[in-house]
Amino acid sequence: MIEDLKAQERELKRGKIVSETARIPWKELQRHFAAGRALFVSTRLDLVDAAYAVQDDDLPQVSNWTEQHWLAPVTDDQARRWFDADATLWAVVIKPWVLVQEIHDPDAAGQPTN
Repeated sequence: MIEDLKAQERELKRGKIVSETARIPWKELQRHFAAGRALFVSTRLDLVDAAYAVQDDDLPQVSNWTEQHWLAPVTDDQARRWFDADATLWAVVIKPWVLVQEIHDPDAAGQPTN
């Protein structure tokens, strides 16, 4: 019973993250980068999985991803490249962070592709 409730809670949290994930121009996210709150999520990861781990304070998983550079603060070079390209990214807010991921199929509908 308790495990069922925990599973339902996980699914509700994931569903909320999915509903809050959107494509957004980098130029609208720059202020979060300037404040040091923008995190890059590699396309090796599912953006929703990464956001859930950050939200759930899953330190072992987040640490593993940061060690592999699959989850990291957005660099100046990334920010400049996205600005110059007028890029649109997948993004989701997990306060205080904004997680961003590059879009590889700009015509794809729905969720981020990985």
